[in-house]
Amino acid sequence: MPSLLLPLLGFAGVLWSSSVLPLFWWIAPAREVPARILIDDRFKRGALEEILAQLESPPASFVQHPDVERAKALVGLRASDEAMMRRGPEKADHQFDGVESKVRSTLVLNPADSFLWLMLYSVTTTRNGFDTVNIGFLAQSYSTGPLESWIALQRNRVALAVFAMLDEAMQQRSVSEFVALVDSRFIAEASGNLTGVGWAWRERLLAGLGETDIVSREALAKRLARDGVMVSIPGVELDERWWRR
Repeated sequence: MPSLLLPLLGFAGVLWSSSVLPLFWWIAPAREVPARILIDDRFKRGALEEILAQLESPPASFVQHPDVERAKALVGLRASDEAMMRRGPEKADHQFDGVESKVRSTLVLNPADSFLWLMLYSVTTTRNGFDTVNIGFLAQSYSTGPLESWIALQRNRVALAVFAMLDEAMQQRSVSEFVALVDSRFIAEASGNLTGVGWAWRERLLAGLGETDIVSREALAKRLARDGVMVSIPGVELDERWWRR
């Protein structure tokens, strides 16, 4: 009996490998690539198209997987963004049609995905221009992931760009998010948001820093001073040495 069992076990192992390993190989990018997109990592030219082609060619044993559908949506959107930068919005517009549809269908499988809601806001705004109706997508992103720092790095800039159009609750969320970026020592990003799209709202943004760590506040003040920006940050005394190169 043992002599018969060993060949059977060996055959089962081969069968398992031939059916499961291709599935692992296919799903791997669905978990790795979105993580890179989330931190705004760069890809070699053409790499995203190759990854998307792989994701669109499932093995025979494929069963619809939320991670894979999410990856398709994010990779497609990023590829469309890069195509628009290379060829211009007119030539890339047809790509966004399919991407928006994919993001929407993926949200059915992942309704609590904060980053997907942010991407839906971005793609609809890119395609159709700003529309107050689409702010609901941004609101959903905040509702489903209010404290996710890697999402905040992209979302805060987006929210501050339309700050005047947000209701009071959304404005406060974006201010709190800016404060969290400073407190988490994302100083370069917070400084860029403040001096860029958030400059008109600088007094409110800076006032929110009162309860943050003093070291973080000083780090922001130093960064701004080195960039030639003089502002008043709660609890921080300006030092003229910060302006020296």
